[in-house]
Amino acid sequence: MLGLGNLAKSLFGSSNERYLKSLRPLVKRINDLEPQIGALSDEALQAQTPKLKAELAAGKSLDDILPEAFATVREASRRVLGMRHFDVQLIGGIVLHRGEIAEMRTGEGKTLVATLAVYLNALAGKGVHVVTVNDYLASRDAQWMGLVYRFLGLSVGVIVPNLDDASRRAAYAADITYGTNNEFGFDYLRDNMKYSREQMVQRPFHYAVVDEVDSVLVDEARTPLIISGPTDDKSGLYTAVNAVVKELEREDVEVDEKQKSVILTEAGTEKVERMLSAAGLLEGENLYDFENTQVVHHLNQALRAIVIFRRDTDYIVRDGKVIIIDEFTGRMMEGRRWSEGLHQAVEAKEGVAIQPENQTLASITFQNYFRMYPKLGGMTGTAATEAAEFYDIYKLNVVEIPTNVPVQRRDVDDEFYKNSEDKYKAIVKAIREAQTRGQPVLVGTVSIEKSELLSEYLKKEGVEHVVLNARYHEQEAAIVEQAGRIGAVTIATNMAGRGTDIKLGGNDEARIARELRDMPPGPEREAAEARIKQEVGEERLKVLAAGGLFVLGTERHESRRIDNQLRGRSGRQGDPGLSRFYLSLDDDLLRIFGQQSMLSRLMNSGLEEGEAIVHPWISKAIETAQKKVEARNYDIRKQLLQYDDVMNDQRKVVYDQRADIMDSETVGDVVVDMRHETVNDIVAARCPQGSYPEQWDIEGLQADVSGILGLATDVSGWAKEEGIDPEIVLDRLIEQADAHVAAKAASLPAETWVSIEKSFLLQALDHHWKEHLATLDSLRSVIHLRAYAQKTPINEYKREAFALFERMLAAVREDVTRMLGAAQFELKADEPQTDLPNFVTTHIDPATGQNEAGPTLSFDAFGSALPPGALVAAQGAAEMLDIDPADVEEWRQTVSRNAECPCGSGKKFKHCHGAL
Repeated sequence: MLGLGNLAKSLFGSSNERYLKSLRPLVKRINDLEPQIGALSDEALQAQTPKLKAELAAGKSLDDILPEAFATVREASRRVLGMRHFDVQLIGGIVLHRGEIAEMRTGEGKTLVATLAVYLNALAGKGVHVVTVNDYLASRDAQWMGLVYRFLGLSVGVIVPNLDDASRRAAYAADITYGTNNEFGFDYLRDNMKYSREQMVQRPFHYAVVDEVDSVLVDEARTPLIISGPTDDKSGLYTAVNAVVKELEREDVEVDEKQKSVILTEAGTEKVERMLSAAGLLEGENLYDFENTQVVHHLNQALRAIVIFRRDTDYIVRDGKVIIIDEFTGRMMEGRRWSEGLHQAVEAKEGVAIQPENQTLASITFQNYFRMYPKLGGMTGTAATEAAEFYDIYKLNVVEIPTNVPVQRRDVDDEFYKNSEDKYKAIVKAIREAQTRGQPVLVGTVSIEKSELLSEYLKKEGVEHVVLNARYHEQEAAIVEQAGRIGAVTIATNMAGRGTDIKLGGNDEARIARELRDMPPGPEREAAEARIKQEVGEERLKVLAAGGLFVLGTERHESRRIDNQLRGRSGRQGDPGLSRFYLSLDDDLLRIFGQQSMLSRLMNSGLEEGEAIVHPWISKAIETAQKKVEARNYDIRKQLLQYDDVMNDQRKVVYDQRADIMDSETVGDVVVDMRHETVNDIVAARCPQGSYPEQWDIEGLQADVSGILGLATDVSGWAKEEGIDPEIVLDRLIEQADAHVAAKAASLPAETWVSIEKSFLLQALDHHWKEHLATLDSLRSVIHLRAYAQKTPINEYKREAFALFERMLAAVREDVTRMLGAAQFELKADEPQTDLPNFVTTHIDPATGQNEAGPTLSFDAFGSALPPGALVAAQGAAEMLDIDPADVEEWRQTVSRNAECPCGSGKKFKHCHGAL
């Protein structure tokens, strides 16, 4: 019997179907223009761009010119690329233009869809950003789709690592700019560390299209972009605490796998206190005394590292380094490090070299970065399960775009087994049967450990297969390209096929590139290419007859979206296919989050050894468990966003203030106001209103007058003067301080003085903002304890953060006043600026597993980013990294693979002395 909701849907259609239906008339208008646009010559088609721009300038809106613009792009694509947009792709383009998310299945041509909305919005002349998840896709799409844009007279730029500021500025000045989420975000942060507007590279934000929008805006929502600098080495403390924690027994701790947390029991606390005291790490006898705050922090991180984090699941150890494994993609995340000392705790656990922590100098989450765009669109194959989050946080609607050809894949119910032993036996049997009939199998696992365990089972049974996980990610493209061949068995972690299509029968282009690599052009090569294409075509027919690609999941992931990504590898563009998940009661998802009572009843209902349960109720129960986890993870991201919003409001104020300072012709009024406020604070502290002169702190006032204001005035006798009061002291000090600074200004050219004031202002603001960020990080880590006092942590955080911000602004005022008051100026010939230490940019690309933050940048003394080639002298670069300039083996331990090679070649380390 249909429920009321389903009954309404059957009568009126879902809201998604009704929305798609409303777009059909617009699609018809675009199609009606096709004969007219198709009849234009190349020159006339190219003239459409200035014509449409003129219509916009005359007052028409983008929506008014949409049909003609879309028809123009479709015709240009047909002529230049040989690809004509389908009607469903036109719908996708409209959705992107309207600032919504287009969910389109794998292989439906999302890259081509983006050209429609991008071209239309680029006509406004304010710049469009196309955001991809890795540098390869950014460069490929800029080149590939750029053929269409350039044909139509628009300029295209691409942002990749290692570009200097001039190249970046030129790329952002283009009509359309391709780049990764990391590059766009870091350029924003770097721009707000520059000391003049001319050095900044980005234009004001206008419109962005985000590819793989779920990966960028959901998976990475908890991972901020961070520009950081080194702090003191604490490796000895990590090692000592690690040794203490390893002495603990299982009964000394309580573990919560759901929250990924571990705490000491009462007995465990007493044992730890004894051991820490014996090791000389404890002040007093109580672990939780204020003096032991740092030790407690290190202890908590060591507990998490040893008890919660597992080798070959959460991380692997390679070449003496701990490398994180992305829980969503199963890829190695080189260059990425856990924060707050956790990575150092894992390094201590594994006995490898402990790298120093870094202090945050600037950071932003992708959530707050992308919310700065006035209009934002996105596209992905899997977004519907996160639709609520996209709307709540970004105000983005998710629209499911139908496929051009109906999907032929069969998604069958899960098979459920009593234990993992029975499950793996059933999986091996299913794989062997599929291989016998020639059906290729893609096996999805959730960790390296599980993929290698299954590989052992298959080896015992003599089943030929390949394993694709973070250990072998270098061969990913080659493995995935041939995963659709007859009888191929590919075991993959959750990165299955990401970025590379699995084509049935194999990939003819990849085979040609590999097999004919050394064959010169000519009739012989043409014949060989024809032979390979024929072989692939024949093999494709056999694979189709065998049922297409069989996607076999060995476990359900915490997120339905990741399961859907795995399923989406099969049934591409109308191909047949099959997907099935095999589960057992031992699976982490069911063990931690499952409805144990219902599953236990099923298990005890006379189920024989090796027997499976296949029932829609089981699949429904699993989905319910996944929804619970998704809701919990969303709550975590939402809570983190609430805290980040507090910092984001303050970040906007600081960055806006920096921009105002850089844009102002003079900042004299600001500096004077700061000086007067500082004098006011000094007098209020030393000579309080309503107090008698004999109660004033004359000694403190004298110290402030000379130390902060830089005045030689003797104030020791002021309190004895007849009729003196705080107002008179205030007026005197303001008058003298103004005259003192005015005399310095008069001794220098006006332009020089303005430059000095701006420089001091920006330096003070940047220094105190950096310290403020560190304080907020510390506050954030302990504010939850206020809940024990029946207070709401987020409200307490807001209140404390506001007070800290006010204190920071007062410190900035005082610093600027002190610097201008105390500084002695002398005009000299220009000298080279002293270089500051390298700042590290950190963020990981989930699609590649590499740290795609770009090269480590240096900043000169006035905050200007130096080009990568500015420090290429091998000795100089080695000194900055504190390494031996001749010891290549030491470089491998110290230099990031994506950093510039210390040899001075200008290449990335991984392409030079760090080549594997």
